[in-house]
Amino acid sequence: MVVARTRIARERLAPALEEADLRVLLMALFHLTGERRWLEDFRPKRDVKLIADEDAGFPEEEAAAIRGAALDVLSGPAAPPAVEDPGDALMVEMMSACLGHPVEPAYAPMMREELGFAKRRPGWEGAAPEPPARPVAVVGAGASGMVMARTLEELGLPCVVLEAADEVGGTWRRNRYPGAAVDTPNHAYSFSFGERADWSRWFSPQPEIERYMIERSREFGIRGRIRFRTRVTACDWDEGADGWRLTLETPEGRETLDAWAVVSAIGPLSDVKRARFEGEDDFAGPLFHTADWPEGLELAGKRVAVIGTGASALQTAPAIVDRVAGLTVFQRTPQWVREIPRLLEPMGEGQRMLLREVPFYAEWLRFTMFWRYGDGLLRTLRKDPEWPHPERSLNRINDRHREEMEAHVRRELEGRPDLIAKCLPGYPPYGKRILLDNGWYRALRREHVDLVTEPIRRIVAEGVETADGVVHGADVVVVATGFDVTRFAARLNVTGPGGRRLEDDWAGQDPKAYLGIAAPGFPNLFMLQGPNTGLGHGGSAIFQGECQSRYVARCLMAMLEKGWRRLEVRAEAQDEYVARVDAEHAQLVWTHPGMETYYRNPAGRVVSVMPWRLVDYWEMTRAPDLSDFRVA
Repeated sequence: MVVARTRIARERLAPALEEADLRVLLMALFHLTGERRWLEDFRPKRDVKLIADEDAGFPEEEAAAIRGAALDVLSGPAAPPAVEDPGDALMVEMMSACLGHPVEPAYAPMMREELGFAKRRPGWEGAAPEPPARPVAVVGAGASGMVMARTLEELGLPCVVLEAADEVGGTWRRNRYPGAAVDTPNHAYSFSFGERADWSRWFSPQPEIERYMIERSREFGIRGRIRFRTRVTACDWDEGADGWRLTLETPEGRETLDAWAVVSAIGPLSDVKRARFEGEDDFAGPLFHTADWPEGLELAGKRVAVIGTGASALQTAPAIVDRVAGLTVFQRTPQWVREIPRLLEPMGEGQRMLLREVPFYAEWLRFTMFWRYGDGLLRTLRKDPEWPHPERSLNRINDRHREEMEAHVRRELEGRPDLIAKCLPGYPPYGKRILLDNGWYRALRREHVDLVTEPIRRIVAEGVETADGVVHGADVVVVATGFDVTRFAARLNVTGPGGRRLEDDWAGQDPKAYLGIAAPGFPNLFMLQGPNTGLGHGGSAIFQGECQSRYVARCLMAMLEKGWRRLEVRAEAQDEYVARVDAEHAQLVWTHPGMETYYRNPAGRVVSVMPWRLVDYWEMTRAPDLSDFRVA
């Protein structure tokens, strides 16, 4: 990565540096000057908050020295950086200095690539083999499908992206409900390549992320490969052609497409899980799932019922509470909600200027966000067999997390013992998807808001009737019951050789796949964001998609180089992998008894999230072990 540094005017730079994250600025100074004092003489204080304090714990005198040196260097004559790619050993030293605590060496090669210091490993290193006559069909133009298409484009492999909607973006195109926003810091939840976005907030709202996806699709040069308003209704193996025949519904009618290989890039948060209630057809007003929020819906003066208290509901309720005449929230299970100071805070103009113009600053800010919302939490989610209170927590650290979050509930709901009793979960923190408090508890305190925990009996014309016979009046009913995260590629109606159906293999909501990417019995079929690849402990789904896309590309290129027509993972390889996944999950919070979570199927097996660290999965997907596949 060659970084061109241009001189920044002091009068612009000085006020911006007052907003700088000093731990990040130190790393930029070391890159630019190579002076070891920036690593050795200044030690940031460890800060585990998602949005850390910018002063990094430095006394004012040291903070002034860092800012002053940065002002001199960045406003001085342009010069190439003294350190471009630090290499693994120095990278470990820099990461540890930046965070204020030691970082394992295993993270160095991953983060060097992730931040663009080292050349990213391409889909193939050898001579480019002859491309196939038929394309690779990528199903879905969300973030992962975009990464896959870009990777194939770079390798010169013909591909077509089949997207049912009329634009890219996946879940960020569909979910337009009020308050929709990312719950991973944007400087980690973004592509590791391409133009950096000028994010307006630390956690950006849906329209900004959708715009980012559209802009990147243009930058990546893949829009010409995308067929919009094209839905895959069946995917059948063609034995004679050693490939797949896809049945498509298009604006012009039904047609078929012959593909050499198929990559499912349909994300888990796109298949609506719509709870159904007796009497729905009798309701007098609008009734819809959050993912189907009607455009232009007017809520002023309306009584709104929200069914559910998951992530979508927690974002929606605070966003509409000031507009509605009444808000009734129906809760089945309370959720652990984490306090995130500055969650809705806009980024300062000075900070945004530094990210745009100061070499290495955006990269190291991305690192700090990636780290705090990544692997650090996973080790605290392991069950301690000696822990004396397994009914409330897993271990000592998990119990401390419980105390912190419970204290937040009690502070926010002080004086409302009725709400406190309803809002305190009985299961360990992180047993379900952790939620971020964007004003949720403050919304529940409002006089025109009611939190109902009685089960719903039915929907009636005038509102929602609960099991105690009370009818809660409503003009609008919002069903915030999440998504079906167990079907994955089976939604494509896949029939493999010999009539074998993927849906049958995954019966009982029990999907299994080797690395979450390939399934035995289905040659030349790959998945992105497949079973057991979700991130329950934190991280970025875009990171997962990049890992998986690189892996799939290397499988396809190996096939071409070696002249193979078919590549199919061995059943024993999948079985061994799934056994390791299940054994690891048995030690983690998501198999804790006494709770329900969409991470598990009805039999209690965790099928959604992965038990590995990000660095582990990155290493697993670096290159395929071809001995795990049957080839022909």
